[in-house]
Amino acid sequence: MLRENATDLLAFVAVAREGSFTRAAARLGMSQSALSHAMRALEERMGVKLLNRTTRSVAATEAGERLLRSIAPRFEEIENELVAAVESRDRPVGTIRITATDYAIDTVIWPRLSKMLPAYPDIKVELVVDYGLADIVADRFDIGVRWGDQVAKDMIAVRIGPDARLAIVGSPEYLEKHPAPKHPKDLVNHNCIRLRLPTLGGIYAWELTKGSRKIQVRVDGQFTFNGAYQMLNAAIDGVGLAFIPEDLAQPHVAAGRLRWALPDWYPTFPGLHIFYPSRREYSKALSIVVEALRSSPGLM
Repeated sequence: MLRENATDLLAFVAVAREGSFTRAAARLGMSQSALSHAMRALEERMGVKLLNRTTRSVAATEAGERLLRSIAPRFEEIENELVAAVESRDRPVGTIRITATDYAIDTVIWPRLSKMLPAYPDIKVELVVDYGLADIVADRFDIGVRWGDQVAKDMIAVRIGPDARLAIVGSPEYLEKHPAPKHPKDLVNHNCIRLRLPTLGGIYAWELTKGSRKIQVRVDGQFTFNGAYQMLNAAIDGVGLAFIPEDLAQPHVAAGRLRWALPDWYPTFPGLHIFYPSRREYSKALSIVVEALRSSPGLM
């Protein structure tokens, strides 16, 4: 009975946290039907309803929330102790979950981790692309990667990249048909490629600066994306003007596929930082990944 309850309680924690049988089943490596059956069996044995189910989502009941608050920390303690026991062999092991934008993953995270990981075959890394400023504690990520001004004050933050500029670019074909803007206000006459921010559900307003002058422009256009590389490709294809990291556009400008627009108005943002909670025990695997990400000769 104890073993059966422990297995089903672990599954309950996954369902309650994910808010979805589908996502929880994928994380647990079991079928959705088997997971649903296990939850009903657990509720029958306990004699209390733990989950409210709808056709689109699942959420813990009041009794389920109490149970989750009680057992989840205990399971995490057991998991940490198991990891510590394994690591006592002096061989780092574990899965490190990282949330970051695709730009951060491609330009910084992957180039550094790909060099480190072959030396540590028991360390696994899960990279999740996200522009929504995920709560890394609630969503159970070990590390987040964001611009420096996006990191919460209660987190440990380590710079992993220099300050960065955002630039406005368009293809030669587009700019031949549409006169290049001379002032930010001229952007209202252009087909701008927009970025949707998942956290707020809104469209990102272009933040432009020139000396001490700062201006936000709410641009419009036919296409909206939620990733930098899609905006880059759309600009190359001549759809309109894109507002993307300067270093991402630079090779395409050099190759003649893109041109700069309003270069005097490019804003500078604090560089990429890794961040993680300040109050927790850190595994050897996490420490190794953090060191790999912060290893940059230009930042030491």
